[in-house]
Amino acid sequence: MKSKSWKSPEPPTLEQLEAELGREKYKRRYKRVLRSTVYTLVVVAAVAVLVATIWMPVLQIYGSSMTPTLNEGDIVLSVKGSGFEPGDLVAFYLGNKILVKRCIAGPGQWVDIDENGNVSVDGRLLEEPYLTEKALGECDITLPYQVPDNRYFCVGDHRSTSGRLHFR
Repeated sequence: MKSKSWKSPEPPTLEQLEAELGREKYKRRYKRVLRSTVYTLVVVAAVAVLVATIWMPVLQIYGSSMTPTLNEGDIVLSVKGSGFEPGDLVAFYLGNKILVKRCIAGPGQWVDIDENGNVSVDGRLLEEPYLTEKALGECDITLPYQVPDNRYFCVGDHRSTSGRLHFR
């Protein structure tokens, strides 16, 4: 059996050790920064989804009941709130659908719509510059109508296709 001579490797120099330590520190710092960035992005995304879901839902408009103000396919940002004023656009649930309509009267106010589609609130004709045509639309309530407490009277801007009048 032949014997081979075995040489132990040369020990690293001080410069080589320092260079290797520098590379290892860089790797650790890079991983730490990468992990921190990923965690931050995940938290920001989660907060954005939470805010969008709870306080500011994003809605896509379907149908033509709010034309010309909102058209089919428009994306709108809704801000949750209460205490609506006449003229405000509001989004609300009706069954399992979200509807977007215009508030025209609040609690206790009287609403009347004549056969030509002219709207009066508390006896005063309502100015509606956002309408392209006036119409009564489908109506399943007796007019004039007093809006109940804690409710709002809402209609679409395109009254002939908007469906029935809504109070929420």
